[in-house]
Amino acid sequence: MKKKALVFGVILMALVVSACSGGFKADHHYSIAPFEFTNHHNEKVSLDDLKGEIWLAQFVFTTCTTVCPPMMSNMAELQQKLVDKGIENYKIVSFSVDPDVDTPEKLAEYLEAFSVPDSSKWEMLTGYKMEDISELAVKSFKMPVIDDPNSDQVIHGSRFGLVDKEGKVVKSYSGNEDVPFDTIVKDMKALSKQD
Repeated sequence: MKKKALVFGVILMALVVSACSGGFKADHHYSIAPFEFTNHHNEKVSLDDLKGEIWLAQFVFTTCTTVCPPMMSNMAELQQKLVDKGIENYKIVSFSVDPDVDTPEKLAEYLEAFSVPDSSKWEMLTGYKMEDISELAVKSFKMPVIDDPNSDQVIHGSRFGLVDKEGKVVKSYSGNEDVPFDTIVKDMKALSKQD
């Protein structure tokens, strides 16, 4: 009888711990290489600046003719859902994959074009070499960034990456089509409750 009570107690404790952690379960823990880039306000933003906050990452560029406009629209819609749910502690970080063209001014105009609910949460980043962003995308986010030599377009991953307070990529979601908005909101809410 004591053994059954002990087993029940252990199971109950596991359930309580699971409930307290908000029920978030990471799919992976990719470390992000340190960086310091320039945002759309011409300010420096580093990985250290983002530590302690959860954030969503995406790779886009202003002259993209395919996946970027839907990704930006989807991210704006996702932000509206975060606002509606009262989730406030997060950032949205957009890395330009065409840094030679995407100046801070161009990125600021691009962001404005999507009428996002709260632009203060966004960091539109540039100010690096193409090789640097390609390496960061592949090594830290497991997403490709390949310059197309035959056009002005860049081939890149179209997923949103969820980054925890420690600066680790813990999940990724479709950012272009069939975006799991409710799942992302739920995951961000749960992750924001973790210490």
